[in-house]
Amino acid sequence: MDLRTDLGQMWHMVHVVLFNKPFGVLSQFTDARSPSPRPTLSTFIDMPGVYPAGRLDRDSEGLLVLTDDGKLQARIADPKHKLTKTYLVQVEGTPTDHDLQALRDGVTLKDGPTRPAKARLVDPPALWERDPPVRFRKSVPDTWVEITISEGRNRQVRRMTAHIGFPTLRLVRWRVGDWSLDGLETGKWKIAGTV
Repeated sequence: MDLRTDLGQMWHMVHVVLFNKPFGVLSQFTDARSPSPRPTLSTFIDMPGVYPAGRLDRDSEGLLVLTDDGKLQARIADPKHKLTKTYLVQVEGTPTDHDLQALRDGVTLKDGPTRPAKARLVDPPALWERDPPVRFRKSVPDTWVEITISEGRNRQVRRMTAHIGFPTLRLVRWRVGDWSLDGLETGKWKIAGTV
């Protein structure tokens, strides 16, 4: 291979970046709307040319996948590709397996029925401390649920748990497709590889 071929191949390498988004951070690099600055991805990620594939709400935490390839970005974000996303969800109250069956069957939200989800009760995960901490009510217990969906509507998981009577207190996206947060501390990012 000559130098031009090598450079051409380097130019077309696709980067995938995994970021563990803290609570309160916007899933974008700039914040033009707010008169007082809010933390954005630029506070944490100094790699030029990558953009988020999908969103994670400001009050949600966890895995955000970024890439410099528009086609891959669309494939990750577009619900028609049915890429699964797994969340660790702390809910108010104590849902039973029967309660979670409604999520497995699919619930009907204001914007229509959801696809069937995977949902199971899990032990409290060993996560980082959230800043600010979740507000608890001493009289109401809380429970952790692992929920996997294959679509990504606005605030969907929160709306699903509220629909079955268990409001979400804390939401952490743990996995997107084959990518996960394993070993990635909050506020940190890493290159997952090149394609």
